[in-house]
Amino acid sequence: MNKVGFNEFKGNFKNYINQVVNQHLPIKVTCRNGNDFVVINANDWEREQETLYVLQNTDLMDQIANSLKSHSKRKVCPNLP
Repeated sequence: MNKVGFNEFKGNFKNYINQVVNQHLPIKVTCRNGNDFVVINANDWEREQETLYVLQNTDLMDQIANSLKSHSKRKVCPNLP
């Protein structure tokens, strides 16, 4: 993740926003008082939230793991129903 100071970010706001939107790379903005923040594309943020939800949902993760096991078995024995 790229880091940039607050004054630099503020002075080149439009360029940094275009970078975040077009390159899908978040930017960490650092502040002298330590209250740093991250600028991220909204679509990327929503994807990250969905991923976190799936990873925290143990039932869903179990279903995915079982599906992967089933899929792997079919690759080894492709003639099985």
